[in-house]
Amino acid sequence: MRNKGAVACGHPETARSAELILEEGGNAFDAIIAAFLTSCVAEPVLASLGGGGFLLAHRNNHPEVVYDFFAHTPITPLAQAELDFYPIHADFGTTTQEFHIGLASIATPGAIKGIYKIHEDMGTMPMQELMQPAIDAARNGVAVNELQASIFRIISPILVATAEARDVYQSKVVDDSLITTGEYLIQSHVADFLEILAIEGSDLFYRGEVAHAIDSISRHGGGQIRLKDLEDYEVILRKPVTTFYRQHRVSTNPAPSCGGTLIAFALSMLEHLNIGQYGHGSSEHLGLLANVMKLTNEARFQAHSSASEAIALQHLLDQSLLREYREKIAGNTRSLRGTTHMSVIDGEGNVAALTASNGEGCGHMIPDTGVMLNNMLGEEDLNPDGFYGWPANQRMTSMMAPTLVTSPGGRTISLGSGGSNRLRTAILQVLVNIIDYGMSLDQAINHSRIHFENDWLNIEPGFDPGAVTLLKDEISNIKSWQSQNLFFGGVHAVSEYKGQFDGAGDQRRGGVASIVYG
Repeated sequence: MRNKGAVACGHPETARSAELILEEGGNAFDAIIAAFLTSCVAEPVLASLGGGGFLLAHRNNHPEVVYDFFAHTPITPLAQAELDFYPIHADFGTTTQEFHIGLASIATPGAIKGIYKIHEDMGTMPMQELMQPAIDAARNGVAVNELQASIFRIISPILVATAEARDVYQSKVVDDSLITTGEYLIQSHVADFLEILAIEGSDLFYRGEVAHAIDSISRHGGGQIRLKDLEDYEVILRKPVTTFYRQHRVSTNPAPSCGGTLIAFALSMLEHLNIGQYGHGSSEHLGLLANVMKLTNEARFQAHSSASEAIALQHLLDQSLLREYREKIAGNTRSLRGTTHMSVIDGEGNVAALTASNGEGCGHMIPDTGVMLNNMLGEEDLNPDGFYGWPANQRMTSMMAPTLVTSPGGRTISLGSGGSNRLRTAILQVLVNIIDYGMSLDQAINHSRIHFENDWLNIEPGFDPGAVTLLKDEISNIKSWQSQNLFFGGVHAVSEYKGQFDGAGDQRRGGVASIVYG
């Protein structure tokens, strides 16, 4: 028996698909494709064939590369009066959040083009075999766990927005209710669609029958996606942004997406400060982290105020700006997003980190496919110039940041997170926990976290109450949460060191991890 690899992700069914492919001799990229496809079935709000994402790939003797298959803005925007675009309110229990849905919230999806490009470049098994676990899960049904049921409840206005969505997500046993914990979510249309997709390939979605169906519902219903948007969509290969932190090489998602660059900016500030000298959870440790988060937000908005997002992100890593913000911090002790992450590493040294999103979904499904399209144009933090101010025919920005870390001793760690704005601070804290405090993957991921945004410091329980009290001398607005919460992200990670594998999933988002033997 030898180790074949490790898997970490947000659902047991997603993990099982990757495990099965590794056991059958597939590599990490085969396994991540199977995992993503199954996540669209088992985690349908967090991942969708109608959404998009990013893959960071590492292969021996090949440069690391990011596959950008995220959403793309429409070629031809319509007048506001013509748009099917309206707000709904998601109920988180203690607070509500406004999202915009409707056919005009859809940006051109890249998920299917992305997995086919990844398969073409790095896959070794037939696509039909990689799709089979997802097909089986969709046709036989997946038992809804408490996390997925709670997500359904939070965004229930989206899941009842159309008759097609209601048919999928309404409970079969409880009247006037969405599907509940323990019920089986059966998605026959998705299974049928995947079977045809496996045969016909991505042209089915971007040029064929499905493309024409998307064009039709959009054209006649107040949407902005047309056949040409789909035909012209391309997966973009990018060089990762790379920084060094305590001699660890950190590679992550580059501009025009912002999450990876903001993580690199924060690490660059911390590089000149020895956060590890403070006890973990002390007021000094928490205060320094909070200040780094605050100043990272400030630097982003300062740069963006005078430049486009892509130029602003490049400017963030200029040494002059980094020096300015290091000086600021040295003297001191500014949404649920439907996002999921999966990491796979195999015995041949291949590493795959994939983060995917559907926004929360637009409420509309592609006819006869069971696939809900994204609402990326209705996401406030993805549209910094306003809902109607996005530039036409451009790749959208994102906080998603699949990340690869290599230690001086040769340990490789693949990680990423869901969680909208919180995912970058979640990844930052996990890296600090591992590198500065020597924690295991599981300890680093499932330890309590903080998040600073909009002048509020959010703190999970588990830190010394005395340290939190001391923070109030520096930070006036502090919200103490009663339990760990998916608000704080969901980091899933795997690692390899001298042939030994490890993995850990974030309990906040139903995380699971496994080592695969064969």
